[in-house]
Amino acid sequence: MDAATVATAVLTLVAGIGVFLIACNAMSSNLESICSTRLKNLFSKASDKKLIGVAIGTVSTAAIQSSGAMTVLVIGFVNAGIMSLTLAAAMIYGANIGTTVTAQIVALGMFGSDAISLTLIFSAVTGIGAFMSAFGKKDSVKRWGGVIGGFGLLFVGLSMMSGSMEDFAQLSEVKDFLAGIDNLIILVLLGALLTAIVQSSSVMTSVAIAMLAAGLIDLEQGIYLTMGSNIGSCIVSILAGMSSGLNAKRTALMHLTFNVVGVAIFVIAGYAIGFATGGSLTYQTLFESLFPDAVPTQLAMFHTFFNVMTVIIMLPLTSKLVSFVCRAIPDRGETAPQEEDGPRLFFINDYMLRTPPIAVLEVKNEIINMAKIAMANVNLACHIVSTLDFSEEKQFRANEKELNFLKKQITKFLVKLSNLQLSGRDNAYVSTGFRTVTDLERIGDYAENIVEYAVKLSQLEDRFSDAALQEIEDVRSLIEQLYGKIMTAYAEADRNVLREAMAIEDRIDDLTDRMSADHIERLNEGTCKPDVGAEYLSLASDTERIADHFVNVGKTIKEYA
Repeated sequence: MDAATVATAVLTLVAGIGVFLIACNAMSSNLESICSTRLKNLFSKASDKKLIGVAIGTVSTAAIQSSGAMTVLVIGFVNAGIMSLTLAAAMIYGANIGTTVTAQIVALGMFGSDAISLTLIFSAVTGIGAFMSAFGKKDSVKRWGGVIGGFGLLFVGLSMMSGSMEDFAQLSEVKDFLAGIDNLIILVLLGALLTAIVQSSSVMTSVAIAMLAAGLIDLEQGIYLTMGSNIGSCIVSILAGMSSGLNAKRTALMHLTFNVVGVAIFVIAGYAIGFATGGSLTYQTLFESLFPDAVPTQLAMFHTFFNVMTVIIMLPLTSKLVSFVCRAIPDRGETAPQEEDGPRLFFINDYMLRTPPIAVLEVKNEIINMAKIAMANVNLACHIVSTLDFSEEKQFRANEKELNFLKKQITKFLVKLSNLQLSGRDNAYVSTGFRTVTDLERIGDYAENIVEYAVKLSQLEDRFSDAALQEIEDVRSLIEQLYGKIMTAYAEADRNVLREAMAIEDRIDDLTDRMSADHIERLNEGTCKPDVGAEYLSLASDTERIADHFVNVGKTIKEYA
């Protein structure tokens, strides 16, 4: 075979993998958009019953055709604090079972007569999906078109990969090289490495099935490559967990530990069975006898068997797995993150974009956290200006730096998120997010103004009168009440609570008007100096605007609730 033919085979393989990945992403993203609300409601209401978690993980992963997306989804819920580590472990178990559906589909597609194969029939479905996406008038029709088109493209990619494998099978050098890889541990590591590179165990398993069907590898090699792909698939959760919270990191470690332990058990069992039977019984001989004359199905069925058995083994050990990851990644101190690590995002990262519904949820958590920091700075500013005690100014400045950072980074994330397929409600929420982070950043700016007034008072060696200090405390207390109501309304999209918040804002408006009037009266009485009074008037105006910006945050729920 000449060099041009070899190059053609390599390029066809790369193209086939690319088409397969695009197909997986198309199916996953469109199904997530269709099912996003149901999935979020299902996950948020799930109990800590492990079998229910396994079932939800299995069905959800089989539906969206992506264990990586499912794992990121679970990490997002754990990071948001609405899913326990125990339930997360159960859902990851289920995701490992659900992902085997792809291998079964691929194996099914390889059946058919010489005249027409199922691969060709399924590939033709791509055209149906394309017509639905191109000419459908409703978004739901277009998305289902994307799902159907993605399903068809799976087989287009598979056909290209199978064709390239048939070309490689004619090369004696390739066959001899692959036949020489008989070390099972090396095969596991090779499967893990290749899967980590393409970030898809489905692709690696499908390539292994295509290689097996073409005669490039035997079933035993395919089995150990497939086991390695389970370990390599953890790269997605590791990357998602690295830049997230403590429990997110623990969830990623659980995923890795679960797969490594499962592979270790099966590798050891494989060696033990082979040694005990003198090599007459191996995984290969077992599945060849169970599914004769169905080579692709043999590997697909082992993949399913491996994942189901690993879940059965690990399910009773879930509590020990949770304890292990908690010891491996212990709780840290309560030092403020911005002091310890500098400004950072607490809930979102680009890996969340793989699952737009969870990315929207995590944006809301990030914004709620930003609001918490903004309110903390309002409290600090009022304390500093009232006491002229600057001992906490360093913390105030760190918070202000954090607010500026969050505004910039959340906005960037929202831009990326807005370019993805979202449900109508999620899309409306994202559009409000740009204004919300600006409102919260402005609250920080007004708090910074108040600290500057404290600096000027300190330079004048003067302070506000006792009556003025009491008014500052009164307005601060009302703003804190307003903040509590607003964030409850925002988090739960509750219009009734928003109305309660609006009533508090009216009281703040009345109080700030009275602050100005009382100040003028104190000026006339000579109990307040003009220089000090100018700062007080500005402070009254700033507190009113702080309240206005909090209310703006709450009002956004009217656009999507």
